[in-house]
Amino acid sequence: MASNVLRRLAVVIAFAVAPALAQARPVHPVDAIADARLPVDGPSGHAQFPLYVSADWNAPQPAIQRAVIIVHGRLRNADTYFRTAQHARELAGVDPASTLLVAPQFLSTNDVRAHHASGDLLSWRGNAWMAGANATSGAQVSSYAVLDDIARHLADRRLFPNLKTIVFAGHSGGAQVLQRYAIASHADALAAEGVDVRFVVASPSSYAYFDAQRPGANGAPAAFDASNCAGFDRWKYGMENRPAFVAERTPAQLEADYVKRRIVYLAGGNDDDPASVSLDKSCAAQAQGAQRVARAQGFYRYLQTRHPQGLNQTFHIVPGVGHDGARMLTSSCALATMFDTGNCAN
Repeated sequence: MASNVLRRLAVVIAFAVAPALAQARPVHPVDAIADARLPVDGPSGHAQFPLYVSADWNAPQPAIQRAVIIVHGRLRNADTYFRTAQHARELAGVDPASTLLVAPQFLSTNDVRAHHASGDLLSWRGNAWMAGANATSGAQVSSYAVLDDIARHLADRRLFPNLKTIVFAGHSGGAQVLQRYAIASHADALAAEGVDVRFVVASPSSYAYFDAQRPGANGAPAAFDASNCAGFDRWKYGMENRPAFVAERTPAQLEADYVKRRIVYLAGGNDDDPASVSLDKSCAAQAQGAQRVARAQGFYRYLQTRHPQGLNQTFHIVPGVGHDGARMLTSSCALATMFDTGNCAN
């Protein structure tokens, strides 16, 4: 009898600590560090940020009319995502000479150490970059500020005099970054320069909500019982304890700007496994739904309920696709948003 009780207790403890262990998973060094660099200035000095680009973006490129920035996930494998972007551009049938591809690489301190990289290279502790934290080497700048710097570089009319569109696209961990960056971003200021900015947010594990509501039993937004999860509304899941880059504006101001932005949310129709190894299983994420499709539906319904006048955003389920970044970012919906190849069709 006692042994049975102990076995059951062990199972309960295992389920309780599994999310914490998953979050503390060791960060293995990347295979390669991108060779292009973006100079970044921070309060602690000058730094360099690595990225892949499909053309020399430090020389005038008058043919470029569109830039697609594709953000990697927690593995920081920007080279893989850069190849996905190249494949997507081929499938879209657009002129490579007019479409620049950019794959930023947010390195961990382990990456810099393993590759004996220069000390001025930006890196973050573990995957802290995903929530907008400041870098721990190079300069103390937020990962969101880096994305702003990339957008500003592209909007430099001396380099890209004919740029019309900037697209940020990401899947899984990269989509988590971009959904939060779409909240924090200053890139919409580029509209004054005649540049349209849009986002593809594909199958993230979680979203940042603007108040204490979460999907209820029927999927509709409802007040959440915080006794079940005290930290459910802390950043990166909600508005409490926001990093400095986001804290300068109130939640209401952030939401008002966010809903104006052009965002396409995608979820794979088969990406509905609550036991998925890469799924965030923390209680704050579980408060948003049991799996990725439910969380995507719940967040979009939340926005629709709060903004019945309409959104500059759409949500689409991509049938037959599981948690697969290459398939999601080359789906018809992703291609339509990234390259204006037509309407989003499932």
